Amino acid sequence: MMILCHSIRAEEVVRKSRFLAEADPVASAEAARNLWRERKRLHDDCSHVVFAFVCGPQGGVMGCSDDGEPSGTAGRPVLDVLKGSGITNVLLTVTRWFGGIKLGTGGLVRAYAGIARLALADPPVAELVPLTRFTLALSYLQYENVRRRFPDFAAEITGEEFAAAVTLSGVIPSANFAAFSGKVRDLTGGSAVPRQQEPVHEDRMEEH
Repeated sequence: MMILCHSIRAEEVVRKSRFLAEADPVASAEAARNLWRERKRLHDDCSHVVFAFVCGPQGGVMGCSDDGEPSGTAGRPVLDVLKGSGITNVLLTVTRWFGGIKLGTGGLVRAYAGIARLALADPPVAELVPLTRFTLALSYLQYENVRRRFPDFAAEITGEEFAAAVTLSGVIPSANFAAFSGKVRDLTGGSAVPRQQEPVHEDRMEEH
């Protein structure tokens, strides 16, 4: 899967109706819905703000809304384009300013899908790197020696707790986790082992 490097937009006029497509990176379905609500407030003079989003490491969390357009004529066509792009963690909104000429159901599908394809014609993307979250308990004597090796595996510390022992929380590219675990075992004589936190996988469809 790919992710957007930055926001993009495209605009066109179809039979006097103005369509504005805006695609943005988002971290979650909740963030996508919040940004959609913000966009509706921003474009308070428009007729509709249709949205579709895809989230998750495999693109399994999806949602869309026709926002008042006839059912199935707006959100679903935009989502279909988004799904076909191979991009995840993304929100695509299409704002419409009605121009006085009705497009009909077929015309709406073509218009919404068309502006979505235009926005994603040449998107600025990068490969999504799957990450593994882990915890690691170390003695105080082991702490500095192990911590120095984190950059060798692109591991990042997200939290530290100092009590009877030092407990680290972190993230690491999933492809590096096995080698990282082996190095930690070597450095600590097998007394410390990173514990992988179970990822949460969601596959669901939300439509409003």
